[in-house]
Amino acid sequence: MIKLVIFDLDGTLLNSLEDLAASTNYALRQHGYPEHELPAYRHFVGNGINKLLERALPEAVRTVENVMKIREDFVAYYSIHKADFTAPYAGIVDLLGELKLRGMLLAVASNKYHAATVELIPEYFGKGVFDFVFGQREGIPIKPDPTIVFDIIKAAGVNKDEVLYVGDSGVDMQTAVNSGVTSVGVTWGFRERKELLENGACHIAEQPSDILVILNEN
Repeated sequence: MIKLVIFDLDGTLLNSLEDLAASTNYALRQHGYPEHELPAYRHFVGNGINKLLERALPEAVRTVENVMKIREDFVAYYSIHKADFTAPYAGIVDLLGELKLRGMLLAVASNKYHAATVELIPEYFGKGVFDFVFGQREGIPIKPDPTIVFDIIKAAGVNKDEVLYVGDSGVDMQTAVNSGVTSVGVTWGFRERKELLENGACHIAEQPSDILVILNEN
């Protein structure tokens, strides 16, 4: 029986692509690098900010130094503009409400840096909906490393077979595999069904309400 549902953030709970793209393009622009159209960012995101910025930089200048240099501008801009266009996907708020009525523990496991993650959650979902919120923390490896999931499981006091992990990317499905928990790949996010299945998705959800059906079967 599932007791804990862990959600990825960007592309799963929140459609944040436009704000991530605008912030990255701002940082690139400040240093004279070419910007990218919005669709390109669907494949830049998912592995944390540093990897996002590395992918956005021209290949010839993808150095750690340049990533950290434009990261400062990204964080400064994103901290102010992170909610300009971002919104929950249709049906997510209703899903979370139903899960809480069922007595589920809810958590967020994101590769977005921790400060932004913990600020966004109450802004869009209120306080008390999520029991555990973990973003990218200093010294902790990012997903698909399973540490973030293990930390949530430990905090929740549940077993692996009582956990459902929900995400929109191959990284998320790999994280679930590495953690030994059941996964749901969602198709409303940033990546395609093919990527989810190729990376080990146990279930596929076309809309948030599908997750309730999956829970009834587990």
